[in-house]
Amino acid sequence: MRKLTNLLLALAPLCLMSPVIAMEPSIKQSSFGKLSTGASVDLYTLTNAAGMEARITTYGGIVVGLKTPDRSGKMEDVVLGFDTLAEYEAGHPYFGAIIGRYGNRIAKGQFKLDGQPVQVTAAHGGHSLHGGKDGFDKKVWQASINSVKDGAAVLELKYTSADGEEGFPGSLACAVTYTLTAANELKIDYQATTDKPTVVNLTNHSYFNLAGAGTGPILDHVLELKCAQYTDTDKDLIPTGILASVKGTPLDFLTAQPIGARINQTEVTAIKFGNGYDHNFVVDGKAGTLRSAATVFDPKSGRVMECQTTEPGIQLYTMNGDGPPIKGKAGQSYVRRSAFCLETQHYPDSPNHPEFPSTELRPGQTYQTTTIYKFSARP
Repeated sequence: MRKLTNLLLALAPLCLMSPVIAMEPSIKQSSFGKLSTGASVDLYTLTNAAGMEARITTYGGIVVGLKTPDRSGKMEDVVLGFDTLAEYEAGHPYFGAIIGRYGNRIAKGQFKLDGQPVQVTAAHGGHSLHGGKDGFDKKVWQASINSVKDGAAVLELKYTSADGEEGFPGSLACAVTYTLTAANELKIDYQATTDKPTVVNLTNHSYFNLAGAGTGPILDHVLELKCAQYTDTDKDLIPTGILASVKGTPLDFLTAQPIGARINQTEVTAIKFGNGYDHNFVVDGKAGTLRSAATVFDPKSGRVMECQTTEPGIQLYTMNGDGPPIKGKAGQSYVRRSAFCLETQHYPDSPNHPEFPSTELRPGQTYQTTTIYKFSARP
């Protein structure tokens, strides 16, 4: 017994000096079922070297799950969604999906391109929203595993939108690459090319709750937006063309504030019409360069999410619908304002506002944007 004790004492320093071995990044493919059309849909589980996990399905490129650690290292899923493909196909408020061909609104679904009128599907209050009735969120994307290295897992999704789909001109070849980095970032790179002049505005519509999906309202989450202006809107949330200052309004998150501190105030038109936060903010700094747009902190869990983007705008949405709760993953109840969205984008209705950054894409050009959601924790 004494010899064994001496041996253990001798080995103890070596054990203490042994390096911590990081997990190997991985991507696992599994079936997520079949659509009513018979089309097969896959689910890819990405894991990085730190153990963070993202689950992404080829149906709509939806981020089905995203597990990240809290201040004590406990993993929780921080995005809303469903357990089954059938629930997604039955209809949902764009949980985690790739949005296109044009994210957000186009007034009456009408605009001119090279002087010619274009009419796209207008199914939301008479306006085009998130690409129409059958947008990119409802398409089956083709997946390929790009690489698993440097502590990161990389998944590329491709979809070609046919000329005339939902009324948009041009065959649009799209590639969306999800990278789960070793730094606990979900990086999303968007690319597209076209064979005819068209408009394009891609984004992701994940609903986040940093305390964990289904844990209740996010009104105590603390938000900082690096945005001094927002696009003023009419009652249908269509931009008026005015870039208004956030100063003195409930839209001022230049200094970090709890999301719920002023959400019910109606001093400005955008709040009253949005029934909560549902606004496009103008991101400070030069569009086209990767810069920090927003930081959100959950005091309960300690989780922090920073959003970086090359886009000129970011839409803050706080799940304002007043209908019955949505039954989500693991029987969770998603009540009103139980999540927030930070949708990086060009401004809504840009095709009708030449003063806004252009969303036009022409043959020979490449649409390319990047958004990063970076996760960490505070004590």
